[in-house]
Amino acid sequence: MSPRIRGLRICRAWLKARPQAADALLGAGLLLLGLPQLYLQDLPQEAGFDRFQQPDLLQGLIVVAVAMSLTWRRRHPLSVLLAVMGGGLTMTLLEYPPSLPDIVAYLIAVYSLAAHRGLARSAPGGIAAFAYFYTTLALLPLDVGVEELITDGALIIGVWVLGRNLRLRRAYFTELEDRAARLERARGTDARAARIEERSRIARELHDVVAHHVSVMTVQAGAARRIIDRDPGSAREAMSTIEEVGRTALSEMRRIVGVLRTDRDADASGPELAPQPGLGDLGELLDHVRETGLSVQLWIEGEARTPSPGVDVAAFRLIQEALTNSLKHAGPSARAWVRLYYTDHDLTVEIEDDGRGTTTIMADNGDKPGHGLVGMYERVALYGGELRIGPRVGGGFGVRARFPLEA
Repeated sequence: MSPRIRGLRICRAWLKARPQAADALLGAGLLLLGLPQLYLQDLPQEAGFDRFQQPDLLQGLIVVAVAMSLTWRRRHPLSVLLAVMGGGLTMTLLEYPPSLPDIVAYLIAVYSLAAHRGLARSAPGGIAAFAYFYTTLALLPLDVGVEELITDGALIIGVWVLGRNLRLRRAYFTELEDRAARLERARGTDARAARIEERSRIARELHDVVAHHVSVMTVQAGAARRIIDRDPGSAREAMSTIEEVGRTALSEMRRIVGVLRTDRDADASGPELAPQPGLGDLGELLDHVRETGLSVQLWIEGEARTPSPGVDVAAFRLIQEALTNSLKHAGPSARAWVRLYYTDHDLTVEIEDDGRGTTTIMADNGDKPGHGLVGMYERVALYGGELRIGPRVGGGFGVRARFPLEA
């Protein structure tokens, strides 16, 4: 880039940042072009021009005041227009000839009023400027034809319309920029909400996985400790179950945490992510629970239908969390039941036990729902279902949820 072009860009940026200085330079430029012409050029030898006074210092001062008033044309356009018209009318009454600076300043003032003020101010100002123009022509000692009157009047109207259109265009682009900024802020808010929701979902998944498998491992470890001396074979079997459950827990945790990894991390981690568990894995879940000593029975009523993937995972996690609570709170001699009721549109899931879970759950949580119960409510509500949790008639604890088959 040449130094000249670089300098022009610097000057343009400087003037754009300081509009009042740019307007002052505009007025100075008009004076630089118009004052020499006013004083050095003789008046035409035509009818009417002989009645004008020769330009003197007073007219020069008025012209300077009119031109330099453009410095405030953006901040106070109506005041500038009145000042320009006042100066022009004064020169007309004093019989000074028109000059280039005051004529151009008048047109710029009309444009500035329309471009920087609303219609409520610019319209009366435009009417006043139109009336001033014809009043001045009437006072000048010159014969002006009808064609010139129409042409000059159309010029004034055109300048006002130009300023009005540019104002509307600026307002339109400003609205577009504001709308884009609002959309960007809304997009950022939605992204933050999505991140929070994803963290909550992952926290629920981790809680379900860890709570269930650790509960199974704890029960098996306690049983192995009690029988290791008198029945080493059963103790080794319990240890094997702990190992298997632990590996399953690690596998599920890797699958859940894998959602947070990038593709490169996933490639480095080895195996691909496995699908989320569903009701098809319910048999394996019940086998793990039975190995801990909790008797679990399963009933399926109605024609089994395939729910949506989200409902499938939510129903499985609900059963897993309910059985985990039974393992933790129901007691060693408790029994549990899992029932699935299929209809044409709904799936109802019931998990009940006959243990002492009501007392221990309330004692552990201080009469407030724990993270597992809150996770149940969130899962069911997410898919438009209904959930009831509470003591069971005849003792024990019960969980009943209804899911729409289509989420």
